[in-house]
Amino acid sequence: MSTLKSDFLRVLTERGFVHQCTDEAALDDLATKGPIPAYIGFDATAPSLHAGSLLPIMMLRWLQQTGHKPIVLMGGGTTRVGDPSGKDEQRRLLTDEDIAGNIAGIKTVFSKFLTFGDGPTDAVMVNNDDWLRDLNYIEFLRDVGRHFTINRMLTFDSVKLRLDREQPLTFLEFNYMLLQAYDFMELSKRVGCRLQMGGSDQWGNIVNGIELTRRTSGTEVFGLTTSLLTTASGAKMGKTAGGAIWLDESMLSAYEYWQYWRNTEDADVGRFLRLFTELDIAEIERLEKFEGAEINDAKITLANEATRLLHGDAAAAAAAETARRTFEEGAIGSDLPTVEISRSDLMAGIGILELFTRAGLTASNGEARRLIKNGGAKLNDRKVDSDAETVSDHAVGAEGVIKLSAGKKRHTLIRPV
Repeated sequence: MSTLKSDFLRVLTERGFVHQCTDEAALDDLATKGPIPAYIGFDATAPSLHAGSLLPIMMLRWLQQTGHKPIVLMGGGTTRVGDPSGKDEQRRLLTDEDIAGNIAGIKTVFSKFLTFGDGPTDAVMVNNDDWLRDLNYIEFLRDVGRHFTINRMLTFDSVKLRLDREQPLTFLEFNYMLLQAYDFMELSKRVGCRLQMGGSDQWGNIVNGIELTRRTSGTEVFGLTTSLLTTASGAKMGKTAGGAIWLDESMLSAYEYWQYWRNTEDADVGRFLRLFTELDIAEIERLEKFEGAEINDAKITLANEATRLLHGDAAAAAAAETARRTFEEGAIGSDLPTVEISRSDLMAGIGILELFTRAGLTASNGEARRLIKNGGAKLNDRKVDSDAETVSDHAVGAEGVIKLSAGKKRHTLIRPV
């Protein structure tokens, strides 16, 4: 790490982002000579990105913070095909209208992390549909396809793992790696892009793009990947029992986002502070030494810093205060997630199992039953003892809501409408 000359590679390495890099010494040298345009691609498969996309977003943020130019590539074209990497089955094909709507939603997230504009280190957003939609297939096969062999393509993990599991891989998906390689070549021509970054599952696709660019233009370009991120217990990043941790506040409140980070496993605190906050390494090293009850202070710092980056200082402070009052005083904070249900349903009576599931605190009635059996379910701060309990409008408090709790940290308000 001490031999790295560029702030860019030094920061990414000391914070734990770097997994693989093509010709690190040459890239490090290039990064000392001026802004490097570098890109990461994001397919538009949903109306928002979720916390699983934060790692590449933070890589682009640090790229800009250290004096280089982020290129956000929206996969308007490749989303129509579907990346087979890490998938056991074909993605659902989206319409052009679906994709355009998803891109519009995703754009708002990046403005929170990057500065866009026309300057040498300002971020730009491009859409690969601009060059993929009107490709002539015969010309594409002749000019691009001839640089790839089926033999080698079959060795890449994104293909090999699917075939090893005897899961079908369509010819449409098989073409994805050619299209991603073509993206790198086009970005090199159009905006002088010299570096592609991504998860380690993209390594084969990135190398293909490097080789295609070198063969077609002679330009030296580079690739850098980060490890695929899971929690210490092996869970996939950005997912919980309650669903995806969306980055769009209209899909997940700032409070719920704050709670996601507050509930980080002990073993992940130091790593996540490095990856998902901008705290100094010295401060992180101090926080990750905390043990016992003290580690909760480090988790609160992680939640505050991560929420601040996405939702701003005020939202982070409000979420922290809501959590404190809810935990210490049993109060009902206005920032707690709220689920609306029909007043007529409530008047007729709703089973406690169904209510917990409809509130999103449990994934199923069976999970709600286990929560009650283990003593973790509360209704208006009262422990629920029976899974046969029925909840009616009599449970609505003076604030006009019913408070449900799963354990000490997860709370949802039920509001009759």
